Amino acid sequence: MSSPGPVRLGGMSIKPEIIERGEQPYAAVRGTVTMQTFGEIADRMPELIGSLLARGVGLAGAPFFRYTLIDMQAQLEVEAGIPTLEVIEGEGDVFAAVLPAGHYVSHTHVGHPDELVGVTGQVLDWAAGEGLTWDKTDTDRGERWGCRLEVLKSDPRVEPDMTKWETELVFRLAE
Repeated sequence: MSSPGPVRLGGMSIKPEIIERGEQPYAAVRGTVTMQTFGEIADRMPELIGSLLARGVGLAGAPFFRYTLIDMQAQLEVEAGIPTLEVIEGEGDVFAAVLPAGHYVSHTHVGHPDELVGVTGQVLDWAAGEGLTWDKTDTDRGERWGCRLEVLKSDPRVEPDMTKWETELVFRLAE
């Protein structure tokens, strides 16, 4: 699958990529939040990572947020997750699952996390213009996504300036 042409986002010309990803085991916690209460799930990330490290679980990549159900005007079902080397046993409200293999649109944004709503909208518009179909289903509660990730590539302990944070948007295409 080839990558379509560039698109202008925020005055900059970017070119999202279409990539192939294999299955990836992960551990996560799940929450139902709004855009205003997103911090409730985001603040669980350090707790999740700490609990996995305390159990001796091997981590396999950057933490992420997985959006499973989206209604921007109401609620979002979101997972705060971290890739693991293998599928693990859940414990408490930490569960284990596997991100699906497939073709994904990938775009890395450098900037404040508050900019992600706008950047995401532009990536979605770009894909629509290219005739791409997402792995999602519209329901009466919102969009149910097969796999829609925000991968947190910057460690806030190393880079405290949020305007320099890198976040990779990784959205699965329908097969």
